[in-house]
Amino acid sequence: MDNRIFEIRWHGRGGQGAKTAALLFGDAALSTGKYIQAFPEYGPERMGAPVQSFNRISSEPIRLHSGIENPDVVLVLDVTLIGQVDVTKGLDEGKGVLIVNTPLTAEEMKKKLGYDGKVCTVDASAIATDTIGKNIPNTPMIGALVKVTGILGIDELLEDTKIKLEKKFRNRPEIVEGNLKAIERAYNEVKGV
Repeated sequence: MDNRIFEIRWHGRGGQGAKTAALLFGDAALSTGKYIQAFPEYGPERMGAPVQSFNRISSEPIRLHSGIENPDVVLVLDVTLIGQVDVTKGLDEGKGVLIVNTPLTAEEMKKKLGYDGKVCTVDASAIATDTIGKNIPNTPMIGALVKVTGILGIDELLEDTKIKLEKKFRNRPEIVEGNLKAIERAYNEVKGV
């Protein structure tokens, strides 16, 4: 990664873990010596309401403290947000990447969106249901992000995430293991155009 600031926007619904995904990804980047910011943007929304979270990552200190207007990558945790929220807003069709949680192919998603930029898809909901037992697609989407961007190594991500989750779920090793499997599966299953 060069010295420029790499910016990520996460779209999800309250309860799907967009904020947690941004924090976990930010922590993993931090553990590799990168400078990071991870922050949510929401008001008094309830469970199921649209939410956004953001990451900034750089090899140099980040002095910028504002919203992200032109992300390098946008992740959509809930495909039903498409049409309700302009998920491609500010995304450069020439170099930006859109990663969507959907069983559709990347080509089908591009047609649905009418978007000419790079689109990648992964069925993060199915992966989460299989590995974690719940449709919480945030950790699989982190795996897809790492594969598509190469911004972190998968081993670095898995190691740091394991440490964080073991602290949070110290008496529930099945949750830790399920999330790690979800990350790895999405990393291997993400498809792009």
